[in-house]
Amino acid sequence: MPKITLTTKIKASKKIVFNLSRSIDLHKISTEHTNETAVAGKTSGLIGLDESVTWRAKHFGVYQLLTSKITEFESPNLFVDEMVKGAFKRFRHEHHFTESKGVTLMTDYFDYESPLGFLGKLADKLFLLKYMTDLLKERNRIVKDFAETDKWKKIVKE
Repeated sequence: MPKITLTTKIKASKKIVFNLSRSIDLHKISTEHTNETAVAGKTSGLIGLDESVTWRAKHFGVYQLLTSKITEFESPNLFVDEMVKGAFKRFRHEHHFTESKGVTLMTDYFDYESPLGFLGKLADKLFLLKYMTDLLKERNRIVKDFAETDKWKKIVKE
């Protein structure tokens, strides 16, 4: 079961970074390369506790549906989304936020299990772990870009 941990330093308030991170609209921007679209549940705005979103995206040349739900929520310090339905056997994505001297540390813990037993584990080693890490890094790059400029004002209210 692969685990990805990423920490991103962002020169912006924790509240802004937290809200950008749970924005359906910003997620769409950060995943434009996969044609990701919210097709059910919460499809725009800020997702919150017990809300779910179903995404349709193209990965590895195939369109897939993935539904995740916010299972924990402590504004503006933490939220957790977990897969309800999709290609993975399971996943849990923890989003943690701490702030010190105008810098927010956004830490992601992404823990997932691929389907297909041995074949899934082989896929993790060959390409899937890197692919998932790159997706999260791109998402974090977009959050950082919006938070550190006035672009965030197009997505969330202060």
